[in-house]
Amino acid sequence: MSTKTPWWIRVPVLFFLIFGLMEFFIDSGDKPAILEYPITQFFMLLVLMILIAIELILNSIENIMFQTLSEESKERYLETKSKKFEWTWAKNLMKKLTKSRAIEKEGEIVLDHNYDGIRELDNVLPPWWVYLFYATIVFAVVYLVRFHVIGDYTQEQEYEQEVAAAQAAIEEYKRTAKDLVDASTVEFLSDESDLAAGEKIFQTNCVACHMADGGGGIGPNLTDKYWILGGGIKNVFSTISEGGRDGKGMIAWKQTLKPVEMAQVASYIITLGGTTPANPKEPEGDIWVDPDAPDEN
Repeated sequence: MSTKTPWWIRVPVLFFLIFGLMEFFIDSGDKPAILEYPITQFFMLLVLMILIAIELILNSIENIMFQTLSEESKERYLETKSKKFEWTWAKNLMKKLTKSRAIEKEGEIVLDHNYDGIRELDNVLPPWWVYLFYATIVFAVVYLVRFHVIGDYTQEQEYEQEVAAAQAAIEEYKRTAKDLVDASTVEFLSDESDLAAGEKIFQTNCVACHMADGGGGIGPNLTDKYWILGGGIKNVFSTISEGGRDGKGMIAWKQTLKPVEMAQVASYIITLGGTTPANPKEPEGDIWVDPDAPDEN
């Protein structure tokens, strides 16, 4: 009852195979199932004990069957079991790729001349090297035709394409990674979820000075066209981040709010423009006109 694979390989392979299947089929979120559900630890311990028990049973059956054999059969069995497994196909493949001669047959390819007792063997080039050399010739011909005869594209064009693709990937990443925004890259967030989050931040942190409807109290009115430090999403974001005028403006919120939160509340403040608060404060600052707005004339 001989097997080619020893028990100390079979047991770990089967154990980890069952472990992998368990982790695949059990939905445990971000944590491994064996940590999320302690019962799985007991299950894997039970699996290990069963695998070991199976190996012990098989070994016992093998010993019992061995004892029932004749002396001649025992010798043949032990001889078969003692044979080492050989990768015959790998050896044959290596022989074909190298065409190496055995040391015992090197006398057949020894050249006549020698130098100070050193003699040269007339070995052939290894086939793997020859095939690789032929492959380089084919590659060179294809390269020559494609880039120097047909004129596909140059290295400069390839570089420009890769730079453009990388730049597009960076812009897409910046667009989705809102926590990377600053006053120069922030854009108005029009999604309902962002505006709702901005309103919540405004109601939590800003109503004490600007009132719930943005009409102004200690702070200026946020619904009219007048701005002390400039309007627009970039100026409002910068004011929230860096604070107002020294000594009498609001504090800088960059240590308290994340960039995405400042972008959300700045976007919400922009939506307050043109609304009618209950008790609007008198205008402060100057009328702000968006320099990027299209010309109406």
